[in-house]
Amino acid sequence: MTATVLLLVLGFGIPFIYFYVTKNPQFGASLTKEEKTELKKSQHWKKGRFQNLEKTSMDITLSSIPGLIRENIKGKKNRNPGQDIPIYPFDADLFGKDGTPKFIWYGHAVLLLQLSDINLLIDPMFGPDASPVGPIRTGRFSRDSLEIMKTLPPVELILLTHDHYDHLDFESIRHFRNGSERFLVPLGVGRHLINWGIPPDRISELGWWEKFEYAGLKLVFTPSRHFSGRGLFDRAKSLWGGWAIKSEAHNIYWSGDGGYGEHFKLIGDQLGPFDWGFMECGQYNERWHQIHMYPEESVKASQDAGVKMSIPFHWGAFSLAMHHWKDPVERFVNEAKAKEQDYLCPEPGQLIVMGRESSYPWWEAIK
Repeated sequence: MTATVLLLVLGFGIPFIYFYVTKNPQFGASLTKEEKTELKKSQHWKKGRFQNLEKTSMDITLSSIPGLIRENIKGKKNRNPGQDIPIYPFDADLFGKDGTPKFIWYGHAVLLLQLSDINLLIDPMFGPDASPVGPIRTGRFSRDSLEIMKTLPPVELILLTHDHYDHLDFESIRHFRNGSERFLVPLGVGRHLINWGIPPDRISELGWWEKFEYAGLKLVFTPSRHFSGRGLFDRAKSLWGGWAIKSEAHNIYWSGDGGYGEHFKLIGDQLGPFDWGFMECGQYNERWHQIHMYPEESVKASQDAGVKMSIPFHWGAFSLAMHHWKDPVERFVNEAKAKEQDYLCPEPGQLIVMGRESSYPWWEAIK
């Protein structure tokens, strides 16, 4: 490449990238100096970013990224389902407020939960693409998922775990901009919501172990072993984690994304035991093993945290790693049986009511 051509590429390429990053709403908002000053008050903010409780890294270098991209593209067709995964339509009559805990999992990390007759949504990423800002797309296994949002009941609380694209989606959040829902989010994530039209007075940011009380519910933001970031320069500039949701009679745990670690035992000791535990299980690889659990570790984490019935999530909607889409649930079920851990693997959109839980290996019928 001649110097003239290189200058032309840089001259047109750099402005294009800058315009794309600053104008595409999916990137969210950059961290301001004032916001950074507030985040520095957290004991988990060190050396200019948030840190995990344990030393955590990924075996990925800049030179390895092209190879990873090629590997991911080359095998994706064989790793994805050969047909769309159906999602049960929402039935308002069955989801009525009768005092009994219930939930609906919509694939990957989207959960509609009712506890003490309060409706909560966790990571409501109903968007069709988990890679919405790059040339390589990661399409959802199910069609018309954004349309589901129009059928859901009013929710009081929306809980977010971190700002990655497969958990926080521009179009999904914009659906709530004119509502009254309260957003509970990790430290630093509120700036994205404000940028997308959510009023600041509807947003509460929490750090690890911080509590929020609402109509008899106690919600605690719990640690996980992961990271955050949506753009080129905001890695770990917002926090990540999970949620413990406690009513007078029941206790629910949502692990959030993350690798296995000592925090599960700590959470179980301080906040458990849990009736239901939704455990991250999917999108793992040996290169990033410290930030995503293997299925066998998901079962171990359930037992560390004192989970009575374990439900694997982070699978069934996207292919974000090189394993087959069925691999997470098959390995999880085998390990749960071996370790005598009660478990549940509902279909996307299936209503689950506490005390009447049931599921079957529905994924076996999907080609």
